[in-house]
Amino acid sequence: MVLLLVPLVLVALLGAFVALTFLDDRLDRLLTRMSLRLFGSLLDRDGSRRRREVERMRAAHVDQTYGRFASRTLFVSTALGVVGAVGVVYVGGLLLVLLDVRPTALASAAGLSGPAVGVFFAGDSVAQVTVLGLLGSLVVAVLALGLPAAVVGYWGRWLYLDQVASARANRIDTTLPRTVAFIYALSRSGMPFPKVLETLAANREVYGEAAEEFAVAVRDTNTFGTDIITALEDTARRTPSDGLEEFAENLASVLGSGRALSSFLHEQYERYQDEIAAQQQTYLELLETFAEIYVTVLVAGPLFFITVLVVIGLVISDTLPLIQVVTYLGIPLASVAFIVYIDSITDSLRASSWQSDLDIESEATGEGLPGHAAARTAATDGGTADADAARDARNYAQLRAYDRAAPIRAWLDDPKGKLLQDPIVTLYLTIPVALVWVALTFDRTVVFTTGVPTMQGLQAYRLVDVVDKPLVEALLLVMGLLSLVYELRKRTYRDIENATPDFLDRMASVNEAGLTVVSSIKRVSQTDLGALGTELRRAHRDIEYGADVASALQRMANRTRAPMLTRSVALVTNAMGASGDISPVLRIAANETEDTRSLREERRQQMLTYLVVIYVSFFVFLGIIVALTVSFVPAIESASQSAAFSGDSVASSSVFSGLGEVNTDAYSLLFFHVTLVQGVFSGLIAGQLGEGSVADGLKHATLLVFVTYVVFQIV
Repeated sequence: MVLLLVPLVLVALLGAFVALTFLDDRLDRLLTRMSLRLFGSLLDRDGSRRRREVERMRAAHVDQTYGRFASRTLFVSTALGVVGAVGVVYVGGLLLVLLDVRPTALASAAGLSGPAVGVFFAGDSVAQVTVLGLLGSLVVAVLALGLPAAVVGYWGRWLYLDQVASARANRIDTTLPRTVAFIYALSRSGMPFPKVLETLAANREVYGEAAEEFAVAVRDTNTFGTDIITALEDTARRTPSDGLEEFAENLASVLGSGRALSSFLHEQYERYQDEIAAQQQTYLELLETFAEIYVTVLVAGPLFFITVLVVIGLVISDTLPLIQVVTYLGIPLASVAFIVYIDSITDSLRASSWQSDLDIESEATGEGLPGHAAARTAATDGGTADADAARDARNYAQLRAYDRAAPIRAWLDDPKGKLLQDPIVTLYLTIPVALVWVALTFDRTVVFTTGVPTMQGLQAYRLVDVVDKPLVEALLLVMGLLSLVYELRKRTYRDIENATPDFLDRMASVNEAGLTVVSSIKRVSQTDLGALGTELRRAHRDIEYGADVASALQRMANRTRAPMLTRSVALVTNAMGASGDISPVLRIAANETEDTRSLREERRQQMLTYLVVIYVSFFVFLGIIVALTVSFVPAIESASQSAAFSGDSVASSSVFSGLGEVNTDAYSLLFFHVTLVQGVFSGLIAGQLGEGSVADGLKHATLLVFVTYVVFQIV
């Protein structure tokens, strides 16, 4: 018996080894060495397939060599295929034992003769399989299931790289216009072009995926001595984005021909601004179509279907299970699929929104302290002085403890600011409170039809009826607080970003008048710029206390975390290093941010119409469901009772034949639930269509759920 479990133990160890490589670097290196030793000779050393796969890896920015990636893919896919096949054999055997399937039945199903049963099984039970029988089953399973699964897994990973490259291409196309604006602005400041690209690479966290592509070109020039034209041509060949490929090729041609770089970049800047406007128009037209599809298919469609089912269920035959499927599975799954589809289709057209977790400067968190602690003072005899080692160890331990407590201190120093930075933190408070609220408020006395809680006395719809109202109240608490904090953060960011173009324009004006950058900041901070004015005054105080201008502006960007301001600060601080006259750079940045603000406002105004359409469609849905609850169901029930009392047995049995067996209370409860489900998803989709993000729909979902709850409490 123990011998029969050896294959299971081996594949379990193999699966655990593969899983642990994601957690341990030493095991990861061991996996790489084993993969290269076992499968390295099978790789295509020089051929068209290798070139295609290398291009895939470069387009997806895979940080591994071809041999390492391909051999590891072969090893992992083969290992998981074998593990899966062996697991299927043991799970299948366990099921056969539980179902009490006899070996003779298996033999007859496989077309084997009676004596063959004795070769594979030592008794009348599948559990009494012989070693030969187990090995035969494992070999068949590995050949029939494991190897095909390994092949699918191997090619699936390469196809996944294509999806990663496609997603990167969308992100590159989205960030390319502002990257071109950055290059154009810095080139106007007098900075040498190689230095412009180095500056862009240093700020790639701010400017996104397009800057990442140029960072590779910068690495090639700095590390491998490649000239800038060749590096740009390599970037054009490597990138998955057609837009960046064209721009890099044209840029390399301009640099090679000696044409005026500034005029070329100005043309490209204007062209990309026009493309952004055209893309937004396409995006809005697409959202208009999606809004109409949603109202027709996912609001009117379920409403019509549910109405028909209710009429049939109350008059002829019970349709409650089918309506439950529509309510709890159909509408949620269709809505989630619709949200995912919208996101995938509009990803390449969506303009950059205000949401961002990026920061232009990471603050030290104590990394590298162990390296410093390991250092020793050199003695004159060539040894090391360890007299202060214990004291140094204590000091570094205190520093590490101080760094570990940094998040707690940050929350204590500025709880509001930290909460606005990460609204998800509200869930740590609201979810426990919501669970306690549900536990304290639901009515336990009506859950069971008898005093003893037995399964026979339990009625599911009554259990849901007494729990759903506390659950809705808890849901309102969770969604309401989360959406409130989210909207406060968005309003703060939006106020800052709406003032950013004015800030840059005023800075350009005073700088053109001959004021220094410090004097310009002081003058502009005294003007009315709202929340941004407050931050500017703080930045000016930093400068007065001894900070340099670049550090003060960077700290301001770190505090606000508004992406538009962050990009502008990165541009201005780098332009200051090239020239004191930064007014041309400020003008370009002001125009770019003003265009972004105008497009965002235009998008908001145009999508407001479809936001109203979704609201109206939901209230129509709510009105019809309420009419069914208040008027139709009681009317049908009264008509059935009247027909029964009048003695018209023929009419009663034909028209209301199914009503006596139908639970009308369960139908009324289901009406409440379907409206809640529709309200949640209508709100989320309204936010996605109207404001560009599902998170923006939290406030709409909260409002619609609240209205539904109040209406059903009244009726």
